[in-house]
Amino acid sequence: MPAQTPTAAPLAPSATAAAPITVRSPRLGWFAVVSLTLGLFSIVTTEILPIGLLTPIGDTFGASDGTAGLMMTLPGILAAVAAPVVTVGTGRVDRRRMLCLLMAVLALANFLAACAPAYWLMMVSRVLVGCVIGAFWSIGVGLAERLVPAERVGRATAVIFSAVPLGSVLGVPAGTLLAQLAGWRAVFVTMGVLALGVLAALLVSLPPLAPQQVTRLAVLRDLLGTARARAGLAVTFLIVTAHFATYTYVTPFLADVTHAGPGLITAFLLAYGTAGIVGNFLAGARVRRAPRTTFALAAVLVAAATLLLPLLGTSRPGALALLLVWGLAYGAVPVCSQTWFATAAPHAPEAASVLFTSSFQATLSFGALAGGAVVDAASVSVVMVAGGAAAVLAATAAVCRPRG
Repeated sequence: MPAQTPTAAPLAPSATAAAPITVRSPRLGWFAVVSLTLGLFSIVTTEILPIGLLTPIGDTFGASDGTAGLMMTLPGILAAVAAPVVTVGTGRVDRRRMLCLLMAVLALANFLAACAPAYWLMMVSRVLVGCVIGAFWSIGVGLAERLVPAERVGRATAVIFSAVPLGSVLGVPAGTLLAQLAGWRAVFVTMGVLALGVLAALLVSLPPLAPQQVTRLAVLRDLLGTARARAGLAVTFLIVTAHFATYTYVTPFLADVTHAGPGLITAFLLAYGTAGIVGNFLAGARVRRAPRTTFALAAVLVAAATLLLPLLGTSRPGALALLLVWGLAYGAVPVCSQTWFATAAPHAPEAASVLFTSSFQATLSFGALAGGAVVDAASVSVVMVAGGAAAVLAATAAVCRPRG
């Protein structure tokens, strides 16, 4: 899932505000918070690993860059479905049991990917990853208030959300580096081992967590009927499509157009990730005061970076400079989108969180799929221009106030 800051509302449905403290000691409560954080880190990193490993995985199975991009498409689609389905359909299932089960499934998915003899088994593993993404977000992120005392909930939430920018902006370069040293299969083995470690930590740290609130389908339907929520969906759709239609294929671009070697590509992606963390926290400090302006500025910078990349990205300094701008801008996008939905439904924060999660994941998949089609039909340079045009539309939509 995409980068967050603790200044924004939770991404997934949470327990009621009056939820009792369930953990029996502060130390064990913080252990549980760290365990959830590691779980989210492993999920986010597993989801986006194909961005950095697209070319070596595609070469292994004889798949084109566009076909290999399906590894990004399938998990997002399934996560978009899983978030509301799990939220509505698991009202009587203990949250501790579900979180542990989801970590076990994530470990299985990673081990399947590591030993996949054919591309179809790789895609099976990505299906499992998609189910875990939507379900874990829908039940796990809002548990901080049940794990620590009330005066520590804000800090605990910040710790949990820190997994998202760290996973999303550092996971790709770290996975790319490990793949260079030991092969891409070793990356998935490592993620499988991490998931098993998180499973053990959750078993030790989490107490029984009976569900206390379920967001009904009617609430989601009513939220979709508001003009502000629909506007948020439009802006999110355009900017996330622009980003993932292009960033999914940034590794082939750097290799084919910039003529950067594997080590330099890793360094470039690390620089992009660092800029993304900075952009995430800068937006978090500003978005509450000026949500439209912040969102529009982020979209304009994404547009500038992707539109100029085919022109200036032929040189290594030009590519690096544009990746820094891109990372800074996109680091702001998820927190802007999530805050938009939260302010659109202050009376139903859980429903707003589910809507954000589902829309973001579905659009992520669409963007990767659309980008793959353009790459296979034209080139990686053309997909950068197409993504830039979509980002321009996103900036326009962000500043246009909806009617009704």
